[in-house]
Amino acid sequence: MMDDLQLNVPLLRRRVPNLTAAAKAVGLRPATVSNLCTGKIPVGRAEVRTLAVLAALAGCTLDELIIRGAGAGVLETGIKVLDLFAPLVRGGTIGIVSRPGMGQLVMLSELFRRFGKQRGYATVFWRPSDDSKGISDVIEEAEVTGATEDEVYEAVSTFRENRDVVLGADRSVVLSGELMKLRERLQEAGARPVTIILVDARGDSVDEEAPYGPLDTLWKFNADMAARRMFPAVDPIFSTSTVMEGAQLEAVHLTIQQRARKMLRRYRELRSLVAAWGAEKLPEVELATYRRGERLETFLSQPFYVAEPVTNRSGEWTSLPDTLDSVRRILDGEADELELQSLAYIGRLMPDPGASSR
Repeated sequence: MMDDLQLNVPLLRRRVPNLTAAAKAVGLRPATVSNLCTGKIPVGRAEVRTLAVLAALAGCTLDELIIRGAGAGVLETGIKVLDLFAPLVRGGTIGIVSRPGMGQLVMLSELFRRFGKQRGYATVFWRPSDDSKGISDVIEEAEVTGATEDEVYEAVSTFRENRDVVLGADRSVVLSGELMKLRERLQEAGARPVTIILVDARGDSVDEEAPYGPLDTLWKFNADMAARRMFPAVDPIFSTSTVMEGAQLEAVHLTIQQRARKMLRRYRELRSLVAAWGAEKLPEVELATYRRGERLETFLSQPFYVAEPVTNRSGEWTSLPDTLDSVRRILDGEADELELQSLAYIGRLMPDPGASSR
């Protein structure tokens, strides 16, 4: 798609130091070149001659000059609750709202492991000044860390010419304004998108209405789930993503997501009744909803790779198709006869061996 094309601006500027003057000398309008570099003019709308001249100035091919697949989209994490309910937006800003001890830094460490060591993305961590519990684990998983805006900018700029970058940072750089300055510098430099994941090591974000400003994805952690050791404790009801608003999800995904969210919302209402009066007091239809909701919530737990030394469980990557298929089967009642604990901390739901014979 044309929207997925972007100029390799770092390559241009490295090979043509005075780009504006050089472009003007060969008959290109400086404003056009500048707008192409900043993204104000989409590459898909640029004249072929303009792109060919820029490639000639840089001494490269058009394939080297134009980065394909640089547009926004969904980054699959292999984490069921995220991919189903609040997908990560490529090149977007993701904010985690959580109190300390609920697993937000473990989540960032896990995403660095999944995107960096398993998928080849560059992972950069903007180290906060406070050495909160869990920060050292994030540092260990990051490919590069930086303590200042300049250090982070240099690290990101080095990587993004050839690789997508996932940048993790603490809320403190949002409040200080440093993140906004970094974004402006990165936007001016162009090249591949940078996906930013924000955490709040101090846990103050829970009490703020908009703790990070505008976000593309919000992952809100749930205290009750954390207390019941249902990890990752990401709330499937209140976590959201702009990809849903942009209708970038397949129709099947949206349908299953909506069905699952509706069931989990009703399940939570029924949990308080069951806690007070017992499950036997529920009407048969409500009891079926309660049990399926309980199974779905349990199934959304997942073992992490970074937690293997503690849990003695192997990490699980669950593809989106497997997640959608498993959740649909639970919603349709195909897991009604399974023991609840058999659904805890697994990957996909295994096929019913007797299904083909029925």
